[in-house]
Amino acid sequence: MVSQENVEIAKRALDAYNRRDLDGLLESATEDYVMLPAVAGGIEGEKVRGREGMERQFREVEDTWAEFRLLPEEWRDLGDWVLMLGRVQGRGRGSSVPVDSHVGFVIDFRGGKLSRVRSFLDHGEALRAAGLAEEGG
Repeated sequence: MVSQENVEIAKRALDAYNRRDLDGLLESATEDYVMLPAVAGGIEGEKVRGREGMERQFREVEDTWAEFRLLPEEWRDLGDWVLMLGRVQGRGRGSSVPVDSHVGFVIDFRGGKLSRVRSFLDHGEALRAAGLAEEGG
């Protein structure tokens, strides 16, 4: 089933992201890959495009965070999309303040590769963006 393959590709990409393995991440992405982070370098709405954008994003993460990782809790395959609901955990580089927050990703695929990733700091927002009504709340 194609969508389950997409979940596996998304899992590999997320693992590469957590290792800051740029080549591993980009192997799973289209040339015109774009990520729309909920927070990028503290500025909402900044787009991350292609290799240069991911290099910049990795530098910003390293400059800002002593620790930073994405922890998936649930994967849903939605055909040409994959939804990941989980947490982001980290510790600020200067402040050592711990962060543990909800995060959700809606991942679009084209030709068996990630083409667009939209991230959200709220599971309900991610569910709505994926076209799924949040049950019971």
